[in-house]
Amino acid sequence: MIEKSTAASSTHTADADLIGADRTLLIVDDDGPFLRRLARAMEARGFAVDIAESVAEGIAKAKTRPPKHAVIDLRLGDGSGLDVIEAIRGRRDDTRMIVLTGYGNIATAVNAVKLGALDYLAKPADADDIFAALVQRQGERVEPPENPMSADRVRWEHIQRVYEMCDRNVSETARRLNMHRRTLQRILAKRAPK
Repeated sequence: MIEKSTAASSTHTADADLIGADRTLLIVDDDGPFLRRLARAMEARGFAVDIAESVAEGIAKAKTRPPKHAVIDLRLGDGSGLDVIEAIRGRRDDTRMIVLTGYGNIATAVNAVKLGALDYLAKPADADDIFAALVQRQGERVEPPENPMSADRVRWEHIQRVYEMCDRNVSETARRLNMHRRTLQRILAKRAPK
């Protein structure tokens, strides 16, 4: 048991060294369970985490305490994460920002990078990938994941997200996905692909 706690504390120390002196991190995401899981994971790695579940809340927190690090979802319930990025940049120009996009909208993600985001990651993003992107050094590239999601899994995740956004209404989801209702019902009845 002592070996494990020693290993854990040395990992925590190594993470803190990578983060630097200013450990402030703002996470903005309207997916509550994901937001809280990510906040706990980042706190365990040494960040001083603050969270926001909307654009308005993110902008307010960015104005009162601009963070050194930020993880921002692009598409939020009350608007675009780009507004939060602009608010942070207006107060602090050295913030290391990572943008999360659940829609694979590369054009918007590129726009976020132009506004000052360091990188963008597709959702669902792993806490390890987010941490690596936040602490990467200038000119350093993040390694691609060992086991990326399959195309079937990405498709399934997208369908599930739209289904939840439509309040689990099959007809509305099928209409938005431009898919036959029965085809959607068959997909929803199956288990998630690996």
